[in-house]
Amino acid sequence: MRPTALPANQPRQFYRGGASIAALRGGGDDQEFGPEDWVASTTHRFGKPDSGLSHLPDGRLLREAVSADPQSWLGPEHVSAYGDSTALLVKLLDAGQRLPVHCHPSDTFAKQHLGSRFGKTEAWIVVGTSGADPVVYLGFREDAAPERIAEWVRTQDSSAMLGALNEIPVKPGDTVHVPAGTPHAIGAGVFIVELQQPTDFSVTLEWQGFLASAEDAFLGLNESAALETVNHSGFDDAVLGSLIKRTGGLDSARVPLLASDAEPFFRADRLHGTVELDPSFGVLIVLDGAGKLHCEDGSELALQRGTTAVVPHSAGPSRLDGDLTAVHCRPPATGRR
Repeated sequence: MRPTALPANQPRQFYRGGASIAALRGGGDDQEFGPEDWVASTTHRFGKPDSGLSHLPDGRLLREAVSADPQSWLGPEHVSAYGDSTALLVKLLDAGQRLPVHCHPSDTFAKQHLGSRFGKTEAWIVVGTSGADPVVYLGFREDAAPERIAEWVRTQDSSAMLGALNEIPVKPGDTVHVPAGTPHAIGAGVFIVELQQPTDFSVTLEWQGFLASAEDAFLGLNESAALETVNHSGFDDAVLGSLIKRTGGLDSARVPLLASDAEPFFRADRLHGTVELDPSFGVLIVLDGAGKLHCEDGSELALQRGTTAVVPHSAGPSRLDGDLTAVHCRPPATGRR
């Protein structure tokens, strides 16, 4: 079992984007509503069991391959902690327009209401921007009463919702940890590598103009139950400082990208040049240059700008080399949660 390059996997979404994904991949699918490339995905879209899953070059679903041999794909310690779940979903996300204000449920809420072990904590690694004012929105600036939030949602007061959030300018190399429950949005022109828990659970607070109706906004729950997912607390500078890292000026061979609070959920490093990799299930996204991944058995995987690859645990210790820059995404270390 060896590392494998994967084709683009861009299920149609409700918002525009995809040009930056096509440019990275060198002319891939630049469909107007293909703003997300689900990389090495064993997660299907909410309510759409045939959409979002990645295929291996031999035609098999990656999910089926992992389920058939989880020890080889994930490693014994991971399987002991998470079974045959990769415990990770990685996307390329190109916001061709501002995304709506939304949030995601916690593990506890997902277990109680959605029958899932995982909620949806996520993190963003900014890899490109366009436009004059690339920004993201993260958490309320001040505490917001539940009744006030419910009124914003009932009246679909977009300006009030967006205006209540912290607006954060971003540039390539910036990373943002988004705990479950945090209301957030991504501005137009922001291109990210997104790490998530392996679900597609979103509570869309600002649905008007984005979704067909409120019925699509609340995960099949009633509005009152869905709004229980929202963190009403204000995020001051100290909280934001714990969630945001500015890594663009760091140029070592391995740069840890995410805030420490993200470690129980997923891991990500920016790699450049020659780097040794420990055995692990992982996802590689090559942002620039070209090189090779050398595996323990002597096999090699050629890499170039735009390559997305899945790496099984059974590939063993490996070595990345060449004049390339890549993001290496991994599940949480076992024992962290």
